[in-house]
Amino acid sequence: MEQTKYSVGLDIGTTKIVAIIGRENEYGKIEVLGMGKSKSLGVHRGVVNNITQTIQSIQLAVDQAVADSGLEIKEVVVGIAGQHIRSLQHSDYITRDNSERVISDQDLELLCDQVYKLIMLPGEEIIHVLPQEYKVDAQAEIKQPIGMYGGRLEANFHVVVGQVTSIKNIGRCIKSAGLDLANITLEPLASAKAVLSQEEKEAGVALIDIGGGTTDLAIFKDGIIRHTSVIPFGGNIITEDIKEGCSIIEKQAELLKIKFGSAWPGENKDNEIVSIPGLRGREPKEITLKNLSKIIHARVVEIVEQVYVEIKNYGYDEPKKKLIAGIVLTGGGSQLKHLKQLVEYITGMDTRIGYPNEHLAGHSDEDIASPLYATAVGLLMDALERDRQLPPPVQIVGEETEEVEGEEMVQAELGTEPLAQDTLTEQAQKATVLERWSDKLRKFLENAE
Repeated sequence: MEQTKYSVGLDIGTTKIVAIIGRENEYGKIEVLGMGKSKSLGVHRGVVNNITQTIQSIQLAVDQAVADSGLEIKEVVVGIAGQHIRSLQHSDYITRDNSERVISDQDLELLCDQVYKLIMLPGEEIIHVLPQEYKVDAQAEIKQPIGMYGGRLEANFHVVVGQVTSIKNIGRCIKSAGLDLANITLEPLASAKAVLSQEEKEAGVALIDIGGGTTDLAIFKDGIIRHTSVIPFGGNIITEDIKEGCSIIEKQAELLKIKFGSAWPGENKDNEIVSIPGLRGREPKEITLKNLSKIIHARVVEIVEQVYVEIKNYGYDEPKKKLIAGIVLTGGGSQLKHLKQLVEYITGMDTRIGYPNEHLAGHSDEDIASPLYATAVGLLMDALERDRQLPPPVQIVGEETEEVEGEEMVQAELGTEPLAQDTLTEQAQKATVLERWSDKLRKFLENAE
């Protein structure tokens, strides 16, 4: 395949690891060039618990994506999740030296750096610092203060925190697999990018991403992330319950869940029976679908109720925090039959299943448009967005010497001199403050031993 500008997203999940290569076409849609998938052997509930197996699983997924696309993978955007993730709200401010000078992105970075200095619990590290609203002097509810005048700049932040060891282990696996880390993203934020519309984020929506090991929650209101949470249960624990409740092996339990599973036990009649082959010449085992649904229903209700507690903790019943767009379910677990109806019954909120197909080019493989790959598609979108915002290298055309050309390139990179071309200046300015913040964590991961 001919070389084109492309990016790579890598989803390190509890049940699977997915590497997806893609580019943006002329219509702004994502064209998937290759995908690789492997069973995740060294991850439990979103946390690496076997470095060697995780590295092998990453390499297998990456090798498949390379073979599928014919392209080389050097750097990846990786998702972070797991039960070690927690979030908190924090307010902070800076007093500017000169209120006659307009607020710049350097001021925002200074304010954010102050938040990064917060003292966390032992063994914790700040992953994301996400600004919500700003306040300039007495003026509140400002979404973007750049270009405004003011002496005191204040902001509310959503701070995402994780265990240092868990973060370092992911970084080590990436490096040991022969890859460079381009950026990192909290996985529920990546899934949200893939399946939520801007209108939903503005109106207020709760994204529930049901994975194998964890169920992730991200709440948006007024276009801003308001709350994130990780529930340490996912589809795997449902499979475990079926295995124990029906006295069958894990592989059979997973197949039963996928093919016959339902979150609503009333849908099955007493005489609906499925026969499971016995082990090593033993008699086949007969299981009623009604009993299967009861086992699944009990665990799903527990997971949904825990998520609902988090939604209540956000305060969705307050008029200003109302989630008008309701709930969007995604992830592999969202494909369980009648789950949508059960979530609506428990929460009383409108619910839909989130597919990443809106952002994919028309000829994309149907499998990739499944909720199963929402996080991977979101990570790819994040990678493409990041590459799009990076300023291109500045090339000086003329009779200047190489020394002068090199000097001007350095000046352009540092922003000490205005560039000769306005378009290049605009592109350089698009390297947002948020990206620089995420680069701090990227460097932290790259330095992990």
